[in-house]
Amino acid sequence: MKKQQVNPYLPSWEYIPDAEPYVFKDRVYIYGSHDRFNGHAYCLNDYVCCSAPVEDLSDWRYEGVIYRKTEDPLNPEGAMCLYAPDVTVGSDGRYYLYYVLDKVQIVSVAVSDTPVGEYEFYGYVHYADGTRLGENEGDQPQFDPGVITEGDKTYLYTGFCQKDDKSRNGAMATVLDKDMLTIIEEPKFVIPSEPYSEGTGFEGHEFFEAPSIRKRGDKYYLIYSSILMHELCYATSKNPTEGFKYQGTIVSNADIGIDSYKDADKPMYYGGNNHGSIVEINDNWYIFYHRHTNGTNFSRQACLEKIEFTAEGQIPQVEITSSGSKDNPLLDVGEYPAYLACNLFTDEESVYTDFSGAWMNKQFPKITQDGKDGDKEIGYIQNMKDSATAGFKYFDCHKINKVKIKVRGYCSGKFEVKTVWDGEVLAEISVKSSNIWQEYSAAVKIPDGVQPLYFTYRGEGSASLASFTLLP
Repeated sequence: MKKQQVNPYLPSWEYIPDAEPYVFKDRVYIYGSHDRFNGHAYCLNDYVCCSAPVEDLSDWRYEGVIYRKTEDPLNPEGAMCLYAPDVTVGSDGRYYLYYVLDKVQIVSVAVSDTPVGEYEFYGYVHYADGTRLGENEGDQPQFDPGVITEGDKTYLYTGFCQKDDKSRNGAMATVLDKDMLTIIEEPKFVIPSEPYSEGTGFEGHEFFEAPSIRKRGDKYYLIYSSILMHELCYATSKNPTEGFKYQGTIVSNADIGIDSYKDADKPMYYGGNNHGSIVEINDNWYIFYHRHTNGTNFSRQACLEKIEFTAEGQIPQVEITSSGSKDNPLLDVGEYPAYLACNLFTDEESVYTDFSGAWMNKQFPKITQDGKDGDKEIGYIQNMKDSATAGFKYFDCHKINKVKIKVRGYCSGKFEVKTVWDGEVLAEISVKSSNIWQEYSAAVKIPDGVQPLYFTYRGEGSASLASFTLLP
């Protein structure tokens, strides 16, 4: 089958969240944290980079490790993790990688002559007297650096603000000199935290973490994760250090806020923290974000969706999909792996993914894989109990007459096939208990046109779904 753009856009065994996308020459590069399959904490692995040609977002290339956690002088034993980074090109043409280690509250910087490194440690962001940002009296902790360079100035955005924490005021903007380290304008608060949001327009969507800055025309777009965690919101201003106004949500990794096919507050995937940004690629704009897998917060995968701007420069919220856009539907023939599910839920709702995985493993389906971290094992959906539904969007359907599924597990029941999650059942595929993958099929009439596909398990036990195949 023809290679197609899908979500997640990297192989199913790659766990690269917090992705910051950039176009350098004729390729798009992503820089993110690096989670571990079945990890016990966030960001356990070293930084890696992946890239794709701007004309083909189905053709991603693994660029390898670009920076190791032990390169930072504060972390020679690798006991601290590399949290979400960002990259900018300095006035000298070199690439600067900004990051924060997980047990300190200062900003580290590494540098490379090329987008993919390897990067070398460069220094710490500091005041003119050498005091590191985050360690001066009155400084607030640094976290999740986002950067943009214009001329000899680099604008650094940082912050982490939990609900009810009055010790932290919001997202900060700090201006750095052309050496990429020295502060020439001290931090200013640009988006409020929850305790300080009254009357600001940010109420209900206050700053939590993950600031990321982009510029379109004469307007700065500050993308961030709100206190709801699952959503990436944005604010705009014509000044990089003041005047930001709340504009809305771009994407939710639980699809909360979308009301085109369900109630706006109904979760259609197990959400959690979110981090990403927008970028223009080959005359189209995209939002990069991540989803949660393995029933925990600690194995996150990179996704993207095409976005559109209104004439006024606003970004309507987009639906999460398996194809990256309803405008780019998948082919209506061939086998599709189940890990491409953009919707995954049961009759019992949960907005958030579990931190431990203990209770999710008992009652909710999850995308997972066999093997250990680093093994190139294709992902699948595990623990589909009665009412569990996996949704895939979108397909350009023409004369689909048969559907085949690949299932294993101690189960006895059937899979319903639908084009609306709570709609008419178009086919029923009976399945039975097996400890190896088995194929089952049924005749079906899928209406022609661009359609989603939903597979709902009804029956006893717990089924795992590896894939489905569409046939004429």
